[in-house]
Amino acid sequence: MSVARGWHPDPVRIATWNVNSIRPRVPRFVPWLEQRRPDVVCLQETKLTDAAFDELLGDDLTRLGYRWVHHGQGQWNGVAVLSRVGLDDPSTGLPGDPGFPDPATLEARAASATCGGVRVTSVYVPNGRTPDDPHYSYKLAWLDALRAYAATTEGDQVICGDVNIAPTDIDVFDPVAYVGQTHVTGPERAALAALQETGLRDVVRDRWPDERVFSYWDYRAGMFHQNLGMRIDLILASEPVAGRARAAWVDREARKGTGPSDHAPVIVDLDDAPDGDIGPMVPPPSTRSPARGRKLPQAR
Repeated sequence: MSVARGWHPDPVRIATWNVNSIRPRVPRFVPWLEQRRPDVVCLQETKLTDAAFDELLGDDLTRLGYRWVHHGQGQWNGVAVLSRVGLDDPSTGLPGDPGFPDPATLEARAASATCGGVRVTSVYVPNGRTPDDPHYSYKLAWLDALRAYAATTEGDQVICGDVNIAPTDIDVFDPVAYVGQTHVTGPERAALAALQETGLRDVVRDRWPDERVFSYWDYRAGMFHQNLGMRIDLILASEPVAGRARAAWVDREARKGTGPSDHAPVIVDLDDAPDGDIGPMVPPPSTRSPARGRKLPQAR
């Protein structure tokens, strides 16, 4: 699995995508790899064991020049790092993972490898469920473990994935709709800010500081077509890597059509932008005006 390669001098395209179960997404995912040609891909919610992931995608990934590390547990969670620019020192799990519902029960939420000289970690942060649920405390503890991991990681790094937190109010279609919900609470946002204070930049927000950018839309109530979403899928990069960004965008095209994930891929181009400095969402939504007073589908 490991490839003896050091710093990769060529332009690199990094992508992260919560596929919400990779098996039904294969007819979309493999053509997407062929079209977008990302060099490094972080996946979340694969919902497969390691053996099942290899059996399902191994031939296609090998054909396309990828090596990978996958951390799965069957029908829940599951993360992966795919790379065409080297895959050194692959590892799974998060040091200090608090576990849920107890420390002995560890979920498949983190996988890492060094790709082209950069330590890349794919994360699927716990959802938290509701602020009064034990899963919410687990989420905060897991984020603190991730912060400690980032702080002790030497050299350049990128942490990609579904963090299940909208960093600020601009990252949701209507802050009022999320009152009392997870993903927007003060403790969650403080935990994410503490992670970034280890020296990580939110590359998409740096590129588009004032734009409404979403990466997730609920399947229900026509949320996608009305552009009623939230930005919870992030690419966080150490300063030297973030400084190499030439484009940062959400591949909204991959959220369209039949059988999509409810998340869209997020893409960052380093050193060169083969499609130009496009974004923030490609193609742009036809609905641009904020929708105020709209309740979330689950809150009805």
